Order: sequence, then structure tokens, then C-alpha cells
Amino acid sequence: MSALPPPRVRTRASPWPFIGMVAMVCVLFLIGASVLATPWFVVVALTVVWLVGFVLALRWWTPHPERLTWLAAGLALVWFATVAGGAALFDWGP
Repeated sequence: MSALPPPRVRTRASPWPFIGMVAMVCVLFLIGASVLATPWFVVVALTVVWLVGFVLALRWWTPHPERLTWLAAGLALVWFATVAGGAALFDWGP
């Protein structure tokens, strides 16, 4: 007769990937709203950068959950630098 394996110990799920994904959605909202103040090709480029970050976030979900929040913060900084820099250098805006 074989013995049953011991039950697995359940660990709590980390909240960081969920927080990071909420932040990623917030950055996507900022990128979408920037169509009012930036040229269309800038919005497309920022969306492509966000999509690359989103795929990276999906890959990091389980092995590196803390990185998702930092990734979203980095994407927000890229968005801000692009919009603010473009407004200063190229006179973007309504």
C-alpha cells in the first residue's frame, strides 16, 4: 500500500502583480488620453511601447511579481517625458 503525499502548504498570493497591472491600465489610459495633446504617431509609438511592457509584465507575473509595479512606474515616466518633452520642444498641445 502506498502512502499519500503530504498536503501542500498554501501560500498567500502576492498583491504586487495585481497592483502592477492596475497601474499598467492607468498608464494605458494616460496614453489614450494624450491623443488630445500629441500627434497620432506619438500615441501609436507609446502604445507599442506599452504593449511590449504588457507582454513583459505577463511574463514576470509569477517569477517576479514586485517588478510589475516598477515597470508601470517606468512606463509612466516614459509617457510623461515624451508628452512634456514634446510639448516643450515641438509646441504640441491644443
